[in-house]
Amino acid sequence: MAEQSCMYLIHSYSDAFSAKEKRVAEHILLHPSEAVHPSIEELAARIGVSVSTLLRFVKKLGYGSYQEFRIALAIETLRPESRYYEIEVGQSEDPVGISCRAARAALDMTEKLVDRDCLAAVSALACKADCFCIFGLGGSGLVARDALHKLIRSGLRCQSAEDFHLQLMMASQTGSRDAALLISHTGANKDSLAIAQVLRRNNCPLAVITTYPRSPLARMADYLLVAGAPGSSIISEAFSARIAHLAIIDSLYIEVMGYLKNEGMQNVEKMRAAIAGRRI
Repeated sequence: MAEQSCMYLIHSYSDAFSAKEKRVAEHILLHPSEAVHPSIEELAARIGVSVSTLLRFVKKLGYGSYQEFRIALAIETLRPESRYYEIEVGQSEDPVGISCRAARAALDMTEKLVDRDCLAAVSALACKADCFCIFGLGGSGLVARDALHKLIRSGLRCQSAEDFHLQLMMASQTGSRDAALLISHTGANKDSLAIAQVLRRNNCPLAVITTYPRSPLARMADYLLVAGAPGSSIISEAFSARIAHLAIIDSLYIEVMGYLKNEGMQNVEKMRAAIAGRRI
C-alpha cells in the first residue's frame, strides 16, 4: 500500500471499526511500541480478541497481512518525529528541526491525498457562487480567516465570521446559489456538524477540508479535500494539520486565480492599489 502513517490510518478508520476492532485500535494507539513484537496470537490474547478480529482490523486498514502491518508500525514507532503521542520526559531535540520535519511530513502526505479534480471543482463552485461562505472553529477558525484573507483579494464575494453563533446565522441565510467551505481537523466537532446540517437543509453546496475522510463531517460533504497530519512526538497532530490545511487553501487560491484569469489579476491589482497608500 502507499506509504502512510499507520497511526493516522487507525485514527482515520475509527468510525468504520466494529466494537472489537475499536478495542484493538485503542490498545495500539495507547501502546504502539508494545504492539510491534508480539505474534498475532499473542497480541490478540493480550487485547482480548480473536485472531480473526485482528486480521480483519489490519485488512481494513489496507495492509495485506499482519506482518506488513507490524513492519509499518515498527518503522513508525522507531521514528520519534512520527510518533503520535507526547515524548518522554527529559528527551530533547532541536525545536526548529522538530517543527520543520512535522510540517514537511504533513505537506508530503497532503500532496498525495488531495483530489485535484475536486480542488478544481471547488474553485469553479466558489467563482460562480453568489456568496462563498467560509466556516471554521477553534484552530480551524484561523485557517478560515486565512482563506478569507486570500480569496477576497481575487474578487470573490466571500464572507466569514469568528463567533459560532454568527457562523450559524451565516449558514441560515445561504441557498442553492451560494457555496460553503467548512474546515475541521477532526470532522467530528459538534458545532461544525451543526453548521453543516444548516447548510445541507438550505441546499447549499458544501466543500469540506478535514484530516479524517471517514469522519461524520466528511460524509456530509459534497466536495471533500483531505489533508495529511502524521503528527510528531512533541507537536500536536492538529498543529501539523493546520499547516496542511493552509497549504490546501493556498492551492485553492491558485486554482481560483487560474479560473478567473484576467479578471482575477485585475481584482488583485485593485486590492494592491487600495492598501499601497497605507505603507510608510
